[in-house]
Amino acid sequence: MEVTCLLLLALIPVHCRGQGVYAPAQAQIAHAGQACVVKEDNISERVYTIREGDTLMLQCLVTGHPRPQVRWTKTAGSASDKFQETSVFNETLRIERVARTQGGRYYCKAENGVGVPAIKSIRVDVQYLDEPVLTVHQTVSDVRGNFYQEKTVFLRCTVNSNPPARFIWKRGSDTLSHSQDNGVDIYEPLYTQGETKVLKLKNLRPQDYASYTCQVSVRNVCGIPDKAITFRLTNTTAPPALKLSVNETLVVNPGENVTVQCLLTGGDPLPQLQWSHGPGPLPLGALAQGGTLTIPSVQARDSGYYNCTATNNVGNPAKKTVNLLVRSMKNATFQITPDVIKESENIQLGQDLKLSCHVDAVPQEKVTYQWFKNGKPARMSKRLLVTRNDPELPAVTSSLELIDLHFSDYGTYLCMASFPGAPVPDLTVEVNISSETVPPAISVPKGRAVVTVREGSPAELQCEVRGKPRPPVLWSRVDKEAVLLPSGLLLEETPDGKLRLERVSRDMSGTYRCQTARYNGFNVRPREAQVQLNVQFPPEVEPSSQDVRQALGRPVLLRCSLLRGSPQRIASAAWRFKGQLLPPPPVVPPAAEAPDHAELLLDALTRDSSGSYECSVSNDVGSATCLFQVSAKAYSPEFYFDTPNPTRSHKLSKNYSYVLQWTQREPDAVDPVLSYRLSVRQLNQHNAMVKAIPVRRVEKGQLLEYILTDLRVPHSYEIRLTPYTTFGAGDMASRIIHYTEGRLGLIPHPNADNTCHFEDEKICGYTQDLTDNFDWTRQNALTQNPKRSPNTGPPTDISGTPEGYYMFIETSRPRELGDRARLVSPLYNASAKFYCVSFFYHMYGKHIGSLNLLVRSRNKGALDTHAWSLSGNKGNVWQQAHVPISPSGPFQVSPRGPEAPPRRGQGGALPGRLRGRGGGVCDGNRVSAAV
Repeated sequence: MEVTCLLLLALIPVHCRGQGVYAPAQAQIAHAGQACVVKEDNISERVYTIREGDTLMLQCLVTGHPRPQVRWTKTAGSASDKFQETSVFNETLRIERVARTQGGRYYCKAENGVGVPAIKSIRVDVQYLDEPVLTVHQTVSDVRGNFYQEKTVFLRCTVNSNPPARFIWKRGSDTLSHSQDNGVDIYEPLYTQGETKVLKLKNLRPQDYASYTCQVSVRNVCGIPDKAITFRLTNTTAPPALKLSVNETLVVNPGENVTVQCLLTGGDPLPQLQWSHGPGPLPLGALAQGGTLTIPSVQARDSGYYNCTATNNVGNPAKKTVNLLVRSMKNATFQITPDVIKESENIQLGQDLKLSCHVDAVPQEKVTYQWFKNGKPARMSKRLLVTRNDPELPAVTSSLELIDLHFSDYGTYLCMASFPGAPVPDLTVEVNISSETVPPAISVPKGRAVVTVREGSPAELQCEVRGKPRPPVLWSRVDKEAVLLPSGLLLEETPDGKLRLERVSRDMSGTYRCQTARYNGFNVRPREAQVQLNVQFPPEVEPSSQDVRQALGRPVLLRCSLLRGSPQRIASAAWRFKGQLLPPPPVVPPAAEAPDHAELLLDALTRDSSGSYECSVSNDVGSATCLFQVSAKAYSPEFYFDTPNPTRSHKLSKNYSYVLQWTQREPDAVDPVLSYRLSVRQLNQHNAMVKAIPVRRVEKGQLLEYILTDLRVPHSYEIRLTPYTTFGAGDMASRIIHYTEGRLGLIPHPNADNTCHFEDEKICGYTQDLTDNFDWTRQNALTQNPKRSPNTGPPTDISGTPEGYYMFIETSRPRELGDRARLVSPLYNASAKFYCVSFFYHMYGKHIGSLNLLVRSRNKGALDTHAWSLSGNKGNVWQQAHVPISPSGPFQVSPRGPEAPPRRGQGGALPGRLRGRGGGVCDGNRVSAAV
């Protein structure tokens, strides 16, 4: 006869039954993902270690009444205390394929409006090991006055990892160390990025020409395998060297095809070549093949630096750069500068005058300028000078200076910029000098100093410029809070002085500055003016929606308040009841300021006056509405989720009962609750059982209780509970209750109601111990091995249904004496002094081994304590055990399978089985588990 062991676990704190009143939130974090280990740096520091790419899953287990809401946030792994912008509102935080950047401290915040929120945290440490990078560096030094030279080679191995990697250097298959070879030195350099180990080969010897391997390891943490890289050192090993087929500065015309070759002149191993462009990627259509870069039909936008880089991990990469300049010209501008010495801003005969001309060109220094007067080349003289690179003007600017201006100097001057011999069109700019040439003046047209528009409409801000010539107008914002224009620029040029804005928004309101430019006109102090833009928008009100509860016969005051709007006033307000317009409220004497709210008073609430009220508020631009739902119906009940052991099983009938508990939300806000309507419906069924539950006066925080009976194993049910007052039905609350038989209760804090299932493939967050000899297996009566030995094991799980899952272990061949199979629970923080581990087991077979329960305390390191053991055949029946424990700190529980193998040659191989059960207390007075 072979061995069958079945175990059912529930972890329940030994704790007095709660009073059922409102209680502040309590929380703690449990892991349920693919953690490598949860370790304790100290008593207060929890570290969850996970491999990069695995699934991170954290559960925030909460108690408190009403049921707390959970919010997950995260800080970085550094000293930063700022939460990320995104938060997760769920009791379970799940991150698929976790990345190293997602490591750090995670916070679970639980709050229910009672007391202060509960905040717990855990540090997530993401483990990884990148591929190592090996580089080689060589030095040659003179020894003893140049009589001979010593060659030293440094092999540098760098890797990024967490935890820090261990390095092993090998020559061929032999491991290198200081003690075994005086010709090598292994050390860790200072100020290096990542983890680095250097192998130094001193005074290179013939045997040093060999293959070297750098092996990095994180000691198989999280199952991460070692990685290695190999380099073969020869007497020809050399860093890369390059040369270019063109000059480092290459000037071309637009439309030409450009080809640049990057030629290798040295390097062993053979270097790899790569082209790059800065800024940005290579141009569209460019082809980089080996060391050749081809750019067809080059354009001005393709100008920039092109880098050819050669690498072979020996020495430093070789790099050559070509500065490609595509000839182009744009933005021809002129300036008129009156006599600077006399600080004049006007053109006057007898004073000096300077005309300047500039274009933006590539290459800038190759531009040539020519000046013409009245269509003829300007002739140089003592009074007419042409200069270049005026220090007071932009680089490569041509200036024509008129000394002691005469009447004969009046005329039309033209500046022409060109690239000699290049197919680039010339650019010209023309300026007229006469007695009518005057500096600019700027002003805002009458009635345009303040522009008022509605949000979403276009707007036009205008400034008028007078003078000859008329320069462009530059617009900017005056407000310090908003310095950027709607276009996103600090300064925007308009040739006609009009700033056009499309679909203005309220944040565009403010003061705008217009000023004359100092180019294409007089080079004098800018003239400026200001325009105020007011953007009107509809009102915003509160409350947008409000649920108002009051007892029958009591007065109700409804108020709709203006939060913001432009104009910031209420022009009119209209009240409606169920869509029908109500008479206006009594007129209130006008106040000194415009009203900021509207009110409606109901003298006494009745059934007829209950319903939907809306207040429409207008400020002449638009309107907004406050909605009020007024009634005397009761608020919804609040289910109590912290009932200890709510499930009660009945072995004979295969039924179970459930203790349903709740409180009434704000019972004094309306008329007293007279009864509750209870609806119980089995999931996936249509019919429901309905029952009325009469109650007496219900106080706030009073815990109400009703026992649901004749619930069928193993089904779950939807519960709906509705309060009734003299007004009628109140708000309904619903919840789902689950049959806890065949489930593993993971309850690491007093009175928690949190169950999980062996029906779940994740088996409640339990993990297989990596240090045992074989694993537990999950199956049910439909998936169990049909070749198992007869007269062993149960036909089904404890619920008697073939679909119910359980855990089993195979104890026959190839198992050997002393083989162990062990499951390890998630880590629990000890929040109670005493706990009870309650479980069902099935041990059936002639040569049964031992079933053990271990408690691993992690207060000061990891210490396993033997809490319970049972050996021998216990019959073909499920049995229950209750084991009291008193952990001194954070702890885990671990069921361990038979210590002895089955006797050879007796029957087929039979598995043991582990099956979870919820419930159980150690005094046996109230056990929720049932057979």
